[in-house]
Amino acid sequence: MKRFSEQYLVQWIKTRRRKPLILRGARQVGKSTLVRQFANQQNLLLNEINLERHLELDKVFATLDIAIIRGELEALVGRSITEPEHLLFLDEIQATPSAIQALRYFYEDLPDIPVIAAGSLLEFTLADHSFSMPVGRIEYHHLGPMTFREFLQAIEPALCRYLDELEFDSMLPESAHQKLLMRQRQYLFVGGMPEAVLVFQESASLEEAVAVHRRIVGTYEDDFAKYVRHHELALLQRTFQLIPRQVGQKVKYVNFSREDRSRDVKAAIELLAKARVCIRVFASHCSGIPLHADINEFAYKLLFLDVGLMNHVCGLDWPTLRRMNDVQLINEGAVAEQFIGQHLAYTSQGAEPPRPVYWLREGRKTNAEVDYVISCGPNIFPVEVKAGRSGTLRSLHQFVACGKSRKAVRFDMNQPSRQQVTYQVPTAGKHQKTFFELLSLPLYGVGELARLLDQE
Repeated sequence: MKRFSEQYLVQWIKTRRRKPLILRGARQVGKSTLVRQFANQQNLLLNEINLERHLELDKVFATLDIAIIRGELEALVGRSITEPEHLLFLDEIQATPSAIQALRYFYEDLPDIPVIAAGSLLEFTLADHSFSMPVGRIEYHHLGPMTFREFLQAIEPALCRYLDELEFDSMLPESAHQKLLMRQRQYLFVGGMPEAVLVFQESASLEEAVAVHRRIVGTYEDDFAKYVRHHELALLQRTFQLIPRQVGQKVKYVNFSREDRSRDVKAAIELLAKARVCIRVFASHCSGIPLHADINEFAYKLLFLDVGLMNHVCGLDWPTLRRMNDVQLINEGAVAEQFIGQHLAYTSQGAEPPRPVYWLREGRKTNAEVDYVISCGPNIFPVEVKAGRSGTLRSLHQFVACGKSRKAVRFDMNQPSRQQVTYQVPTAGKHQKTFFELLSLPLYGVGELARLLDQE
């Protein structure tokens, strides 16, 4: 299955002063498969070493002697790793932390060797070791679950042309719109974990996708023992099960546990965020660019890793999801907010870690919350996931009234549209007339948002 991150790898390997590349992301989002597919398509001979299976190599990498390291790696793969058209792939690099530091010497002493490393729990390794990071001599690429467009490319590629044709000022053929809505509804259930998408592509069986979800969730729960001591394991497992039910809500630790201390619940959430099992969406004042520089670290909500896994953990089956009308889909269970959020989290094309933000204003009479806020160039755009029309956009009204933006984005189930919204906002005992331009897209168009906003 095609991943659009392959385009990044093509650019990377052609770079004249190419640096070793570390792929970062949660377990089973497809990092290893991405590298293998890339090597195959570029006709590169792949020298792959899974470092979890060779823990003894940590002492070898710790020498920082590239001649010794090269000799050991060549003995493992049974051939030279410095030949042209070869690619060295160090998988599960977090298992041998010294290998991360040693990447500097691949860059300095063997610059012609393309080196890719991948790690699922890299944040834990970086936090637990005090070695010097090879700053400026490596680069990162962040990989999340497959996007809806990647899912569509695998399941019904003919529909991708309509995503290319999406514009705020024009409508798609209604039959194409309905097909895209149905495929997007299927994505909500199957999700973007590559194995689940693959079995659905091959069998068209939603039941087989559920079996994959069950295995992935089991794998994550088995991993928890790597994160914490035994007495903390129960809290971590409970937090993992509760996050999908808390998506879209401001985090209150008491909602996760009334028996455990808030700082322990907070620590459990932070561990899961490090493993990319969840993503924290911090409230930002949105006073300027970059948005994440203006966050309130004490106010955040959560996204789960993947909408398909989220629905599996919540026990939402396909017949129920299919029967949901548009209002239920968007306003109940935060399913659509998760879908939009996991796409917006990776809008930087992997160059930056996922750092989505939202806007929150709390007061006795002026509570307001905008689901997400994004930036495009110097401009800031509030983003709402709504079923209704402009009359339900009170928080957008408040955001615009603060002078932060004159354009806003709404995702719903309707065809694309552009409209001028004028309204009265109460301020200091009087009403202020305010207006903004509302740019609406169907949910399935989230992957096209950056392209469309670039044209504004």
